[in-house]
Amino acid sequence: MHVALIKENQPDEGRVALTPHACHQLIAAGHCVSVQAGAGVESGYPDEAYRQAGATLIDEPERLWREAEIIVKVREPSLEEAAWLQTEQRLFCYLHLASKPRLAEALCRSGVIALGYETVTDAQGHLPLLAPMSAIGGRLAAQIGANLLMKHHKGRGVLLGGVAGAARGSAVVVGLGTAGTQAVEVLTALGAEVLAFDKRIARLEALHSAHPNLTALYAHPEAIADAVVDADLVICAAHVVGQRAPLLLQRAHVQAMRPGAVIVDLAVEQGGSVETTRATTYSDPTYLAHEIVHFAVPNIPCAVPRTASEALSGRITPYVLRLAERDWSTSPALSSGVNVEAGGIVHPAVCAALAEAGMAE
Repeated sequence: MHVALIKENQPDEGRVALTPHACHQLIAAGHCVSVQAGAGVESGYPDEAYRQAGATLIDEPERLWREAEIIVKVREPSLEEAAWLQTEQRLFCYLHLASKPRLAEALCRSGVIALGYETVTDAQGHLPLLAPMSAIGGRLAAQIGANLLMKHHKGRGVLLGGVAGAARGSAVVVGLGTAGTQAVEVLTALGAEVLAFDKRIARLEALHSAHPNLTALYAHPEAIADAVVDADLVICAAHVVGQRAPLLLQRAHVQAMRPGAVIVDLAVEQGGSVETTRATTYSDPTYLAHEIVHFAVPNIPCAVPRTASEALSGRITPYVLRLAERDWSTSPALSSGVNVEAGGIVHPAVCAALAEAGMAE
């Protein structure tokens, strides 16, 4: 099979889906790998490393998109790139189509088979290709949130861990999947007083037992609303596979928070969990709404492209190898990742989300 590795073109995005070692593994398995020139440079993988791995370097993106049988990248294609797709090609990347109806329509028109990393589900019901970016995003959310609390960022001027003679800062984490759990790990290590919410009792019990400065509560909407009023930092990390993010905080809840508090909305890629959320970039990552600092960068792991690329590449390589086989569709995990096929949306959750958003079936 002809596999194309695409260079990301979105703002501040320096991740690459496959490292040179991963490309070498694909080539050793008998596949042809073409790499868009410069694809790995921002992650610390120069073009020469891909050449040495046996890949062909191409500096014509349209040619790559049109000629490849399998297209591998990190983030969803732009509308311009989607116009280059061909019938029966296999596109493998993060899609998050529930909040992108125009892209969903473009993919349907192309006839491509589009698989989303975020919907690939293993036999245990886990999301193995979403997990590495969620882990990085959760850790960065805690680090960034702690930093934004400093006065020169318009924060409350609070040190989350406190010191002798001064109170600890308080943090609220809503959603204890991979991202939320990793955020909790960092926040508790910093010494913050942490309130964590989820609807899975086993998850609450596990984190409560592991962290003495953590209070783990069932995610009643009223309890979340009460908790954020006195919080210094709020991290929203709720995720529903294939769907738009649940709305956790309405504008009135944000207005009730203390001036200078910080909200990090990790669900912005799925439409956001806070009514006052709007997507930002690392070039201009924050804004004030009702005197609350908001951070809502969709591709948060791109701040650490080397780490993110290495983690993602290791996870997706076995799936790319399987996708290159003739009977790939018999793989339950890959089949669960198919969002678009034969000109239509085929993932039930994505289909329902887009129908609710008004996209025609």
